[in-house]
Amino acid sequence: EPVRVRLVPDYFRLVFVQSSVEMLGDLPLIGLREPRLSGLAWAVKRVFDVVVTLILLVLSAPLLLLIAVLIKLDSPGPVLFKQRRVGENGRLFDMYKFRTMVPDAEARRPAPRLDAQGRPVHKHADDERVTRLGRFLRRASLDELPQFFNVLKGEMSLVGPRPEQQFIVEAYEPWQRQRLAVPPGITGWWQVNGRGDQPMHLNTHLDLYYIRNYSLWLDLVILWRTIGVVIRRQGAF
Repeated sequence: EPVRVRLVPDYFRLVFVQSSVEMLGDLPLIGLREPRLSGLAWAVKRVFDVVVTLILLVLSAPLLLLIAVLIKLDSPGPVLFKQRRVGENGRLFDMYKFRTMVPDAEARRPAPRLDAQGRPVHKHADDERVTRLGRFLRRASLDELPQFFNVLKGEMSLVGPRPEQQFIVEAYEPWQRQRLAVPPGITGWWQVNGRGDQPMHLNTHLDLYYIRNYSLWLDLVILWRTIGVVIRRQGAF
């Protein structure tokens, strides 16, 4: 049939992968999958992470030791809990936390509940696997402190999208995978805008906002706002 076909380029998707445009003679070249953090920006963020993390580790060392002792006294099992998470560009790593559940918690994982829209929710405030001390550590966000060591190892950043579990990432829509373009963080834009009240995999747009607008100043703003969120225990359970 003598029909005319027109194609609308999907420039919106190019925004999320930080495309670049160069000229080769008279031909425009669009570079895809450009790194979100590179060169000076990456170096500044990494130096900031290491310096601040070392300071925080020195200041919190007595607290870390006290929590470790209390965990051993509260319930049998290891002090630290390791869980495989998905990091930058899909790389897998072991994320550290203080153990807040019974030792066989993974084997006793309950079936995910459904929210009002029929979507699965994997984290619940009334999870019976959480220990007495663990419930306090979660409410005070103290269980996250061992992730300072993930930051020193270069697997995480102080600020960035929270790392998801592998089975959740495998169910991502293609646009959601764009949150893997930067290193995952201990805190982030999602945590200071709802935290546990808003499941990570259902609020990827908050992580994409951070990725598109990254700056050292934004990291400082998020860290400052995180203090208030922790004090108010907003969304923590």
